[in-house]
Amino acid sequence: MGIEPDRLHFSWISSAESTKFVEVVTGVTEAVRALGPHQKFVKTNVKVA
Repeated sequence: MGIEPDRLHFSWISSAESTKFVEVVTGVTEAVRALGPHQKFVKTNVKVA
């Protein structure tokens, strides 16, 4: 689908593991932000006729 592997993360987290959830979301968010915008999905101001 064109998604870089570093932008996709799967983790098993129980509903009782709120601390783990916060840690995983924070880690993934930081990793994706460090990658910057995905060039394939950057919005442009191109008008389609």
